[in-house]
Amino acid sequence: MKTYIPSELAPPQLQQLMQTAIAPRPIALASTVDKDGNCNLSPFSFFNMFSTVPPIVIFSPARRVRDNTTKHTLKNVMAVPEVVIGIVNYPIVQQISLASTEYGDGVNEFIKAGLTMKDADLVKPKLIAECPVNFECKVQEVKHLGNEGGAGNLVICEVQKIHVREEYLDADGNLDQTKLDLVARLGSNWYSRNNADNLFEVPKPLVTKGIGFDQLPDSIKLSKVFTGNNLGMLANTESLPDDNFSSDETVHRKAQELLHNNKIAEAWEMLALK
Repeated sequence: MKTYIPSELAPPQLQQLMQTAIAPRPIALASTVDKDGNCNLSPFSFFNMFSTVPPIVIFSPARRVRDNTTKHTLKNVMAVPEVVIGIVNYPIVQQISLASTEYGDGVNEFIKAGLTMKDADLVKPKLIAECPVNFECKVQEVKHLGNEGGAGNLVICEVQKIHVREEYLDADGNLDQTKLDLVARLGSNWYSRNNADNLFEVPKPLVTKGIGFDQLPDSIKLSKVFTGNNLGMLANTESLPDDNFSSDETVHRKAQELLHNNKIAEAWEMLALK
């Protein structure tokens, strides 16, 4: 295994390594205003949610690695501690990329990116009409992590109001993951797309208690067919359905096909010796 000491890497090399490894990252499209009320819009992939009650999201307009400068967004939230965070999906990803252009002070990226400003209800920054979800936020704190190029600035935001475009709701009125078609940031120029074609579900062992790898029969655990993911699915069952199981690789491949279709109970039935 190749190893790295962060302090021994040049900042661009370290940034590339970390951004490629720690991915995909959701994108916050941050709408802010300066002290004179001028609008600014910029995307940030150093972003996530960190609390439900209170509802806290954090994004980080880091100091630029190449020249240690900061984005207008950071200056704005220091002067006017409010922000609207729009969620980015595939239909607007190219416009969001355009909004990341380093335009001069006072340039409105809404106009440059062809996005629509809409008045928010509780904060001064504008909603982004094209985003599937907008969060109106008050900035609780800005935590500076350093003074060198690449240092982050954590903008800790408490959500005050959430706006969801109705076409992204399901029949029960809930936000539909399959409809959102979210995009996420990877390393370099790469993005990923999360739509119905590549989404998959993994049952979480929160109520039930899976037996675990150690309790799998050796005929299953030592199989040359099953992958770690396959065994993880089989181990996430509460009890073994039988005492004896096939070690036949042909049977294992048939069970593996069932696992690929998320049919765990049927896979166990296939494996059990009748």
